[in-house]
Amino acid sequence: MIFTGSATALVTPFSEEGFIDNGAFCALIDRQIQSGSSAIVVLGTTGENATVTPKERSRLVALAVEQVAGRVPLIIGTGNNSTAESIEFSVEAGALGADGLLVVGPYYNKPPQRGFKAHVAAIADATSCPIILYNVPGRTGFDASTETILELAHEIPSVMGVKEASGDLAKVADLVQGRPDGFAVYSGDDEWTLFFLVLGADGVISVVSNVLPHLMSQLVDQGRKGNIQEASRLHYALLEAMRACFLDTNPIPVKAVLSKLGYIAPKLRLPLSSMPAEQETKILAEFRTALEAEKGRNLPEP
Repeated sequence: MIFTGSATALVTPFSEEGFIDNGAFCALIDRQIQSGSSAIVVLGTTGENATVTPKERSRLVALAVEQVAGRVPLIIGTGNNSTAESIEFSVEAGALGADGLLVVGPYYNKPPQRGFKAHVAAIADATSCPIILYNVPGRTGFDASTETILELAHEIPSVMGVKEASGDLAKVADLVQGRPDGFAVYSGDDEWTLFFLVLGADGVISVVSNVLPHLMSQLVDQGRKGNIQEASRLHYALLEAMRACFLDTNPIPVKAVLSKLGYIAPKLRLPLSSMPAEQETKILAEFRTALEAEKGRNLPEP
């Protein structure tokens, strides 16, 4: 198992000129670790991986490895809809020192289940780096079945977990019940985390923890300990912020909040774009209560 607890799917900060902001990136990593996050995920969906160039990707991975410095597991998103390119990214990430790979279901292609199995097997054959599958049919158009995920878990030792974002709790229960020892099940949707934990899952790969890492870490810690009443309290403290992260396409809302707090510039890469002012005002308002609970820091009045 690569990690248990709350891992943050880190945003990629860009400067006003559109370049990667190395200083802000390193500062975000330090803040996450200091606030109790169990792992860092770089170049996932929230990291706008689809618009990061291969050269930038190499630099980000190397910088993340250097900045994390072994303090927590570092997981790199390396999957896309090209098996050959996914292998290239995976081999490079492993060589640079990543602790794990996040391999998303291929988007646009809509492969059959056997095609996804062959895709993952080819990546696993090319590198010894542990793999977390990422099933997010709402973004990819492909839904890895319970049977496919469990077959990969049992047949390929380096497949060590799944980030499950289909919203199907029956599927989560089947995955928890049918998995081999050492295979982790993580929530891929912040709002479902508490329910995953009740079913015996191992944690979350989170968006809202970009802003609220301590609260999300505490929610998962209490849930894994079986303190469901306290985990529920934390769930409700986070609920409006968790929902606000998806009032527009992720990571637009969470980047807006991080920008307002002064951690990053308010920059996205096309085809993502900033939200209208009235929508941003609503999202900032939804975060205010949770931010007060996190560390007593208020957002500026909208």
